[in-house]
Amino acid sequence: MIVSPTSVSRIFEIPKLYYFEAGNDYSGSRDDFSFKIVNGEKLKCMTWHGRLCSMKATIENEAEFDLNAKGFQALVKWLEERYTESGGKTE
Repeated sequence: MIVSPTSVSRIFEIPKLYYFEAGNDYSGSRDDFSFKIVNGEKLKCMTWHGRLCSMKATIENEAEFDLNAKGFQALVKWLEERYTESGGKTE
């Protein structure tokens, strides 16, 4: 999978911080690994396996991060770690 040069992740297509500062949520997947980033006072990130939507899936990992540059970088790192720990391939 080729990730867009505008993505903040080396594994996933994730928009830049200003997308979330504007109040948007975002979801994506790679292979059988799915995730959703929900905007609020903090950014909440959830992961699961399978093609079900987050409301019907069994959430395997969940974490919250500050809605700022440092928190956003931590979210991307955390998400990539969950993917590689679950056996996902980064190439």
